[in-house]
Order: sequence, then C-alpha cells, then structure tokens
Amino acid sequence: MSSEPATTDLPEPIEVPEPIAELVRSASTVGVLTGAGMSAESGVPTFRDAQTGLWARYDPMTLATPEAFAEQPDLVWAWYAWRLRLMQEVAPNAGHLALARWGRRVPVGIATQNVDDLHERAGSIDVAHLHGTLFDLRCFDCGRPYHGTVEIPTEQVERLEPPHCQVCFGPVRPGIVWFGEMLPAEAFERAQALAVGVDLLLVVGTSGLVQPAAGIPLLAKTSGVPTIELNPDETPFSDHADQVWRTTAAVGLPAMAALLDDDDRD
Repeated sequence: MSSEPATTDLPEPIEVPEPIAELVRSASTVGVLTGAGMSAESGVPTFRDAQTGLWARYDPMTLATPEAFAEQPDLVWAWYAWRLRLMQEVAPNAGHLALARWGRRVPVGIATQNVDDLHERAGSIDVAHLHGTLFDLRCFDCGRPYHGTVEIPTEQVERLEPPHCQVCFGPVRPGIVWFGEMLPAEAFERAQALAVGVDLLLVVGTSGLVQPAAGIPLLAKTSGVPTIELNPDETPFSDHADQVWRTTAAVGLPAMAALLDDDDRD
C-alpha cells in the first residue's frame, strides 16, 4: 500500500515555459505564498463560496469577527464547525503534493493564507499560517490552547454550543484571524524572512487583495528575489512578477517540481 497522502486526480503533465524552468532549476531555496486558489482545487470552498445551504442568508463578513462571536458564540461556532467538517472531507491535491516533493530536494518554505492543513497533510514541513488555522483552537477569554474533544456536525446546524476552556470555562474559538485582528506575529515574520531569504518566490492561487499578506511578494521583488505568479486569473501582483504562468496550482506545480527529477536523469 502506498504511503503517499490521498489526493485528487493527478493532472496530465504539461511543459513548463522555459524562462520559468530556468528559474526553477537554478533555485537552491524556494519560498511559496499560497492563497485560496491552492485549496480550491481540493474542493475547499473559498471564504464566500462556503455560504451554501442555511448559511446562504448570512454575510461571512459579519460572522468572522470577535464581536459576532462574543454576541452569538453558538451561531459563529456552528458556521466554523461546518467549515471544519468540509475541510476534513477533502484531500491534498497534486499541487500540495508537488510542493512537498520539491521540499525533499531543496528547502521549500511555505507561507499560506489558507486556514486548512492540506500542506501539512501532503508532507510539507516548513509552513507558516498567516491567517491561523481552524484546527488550532483556543479559549476566547483567556487565550489558552484547547486540546479537548470537539463535536463536528455531519449536517449543517444553525446553532452549536462551542466547547469550553478546561481552565477558565470560557468559550473556545477557532484559531484563525478574524476581521479586525492582527496576524500572528511569528507567522508574519517568518513569511517576511522567507520572501527576502530565498532564491525564488512562487505566488500561487492568491488574489493579492488581502493585506498585509499581499505585500509579501512585493517585499521579495524589492529585495531582488525572482518571483513567479501561478494563477489562472490576473491579480494586482501580475504586473510586478518576473514571470507569470496562467495555470492552476494542481497543474503547474507538479510540472515545475518534475524539472528536478528530469535534471537527475540528465
């Protein structure tokens, strides 16, 4: 039985544009900034796409705030518990697996805006979560990590009482960054150091609209680090990238990682 993580169907191999191939082959250290497009190919709904079923009548912007949780913890927790269920049901895609494989050849550091754990499940080790993760729970009142049991509904429910802190009995919240909150300092510092300390930075599946994460590629650019954007759509960073490849993560990243395998056979 294979030990490779479960994944979505692998794409047909495609040819990497030569200017991009040259950057990939010459990079002894690689940084990657990933956004929602990276996980969307695994079936993880984007922030707004998650508003289906009974959640369709709610604006996610009003749910993803500390004020909303303080006022209606059972409503907000039910929404995040459902998102957690959705993430548990998906698998790393070919792009996640390609980055993990690439990381076994040269150091690859990842800074992600995604709150899932698909990079880790694929086998990547150096991952900084700029917006936190749904899986790192903590107390809303005292901030202590929560390691107790969590009830995850199998169907959408509109109200679900959150677990309670094992120390102060306060309500437990998801370990993500809500609107109005600061990014985790350690994760953001790791992302900044990554942007200026690698031979190549990939910008994959991110809209480039959410600050301060959107400033990471520009930091790399001003520091002289070559940048490649992988995105089927144009973004605010497109005009600044050294190379742009209009493809998806699950298609482009396996082809790029395979270049290192090709070099071994030469």
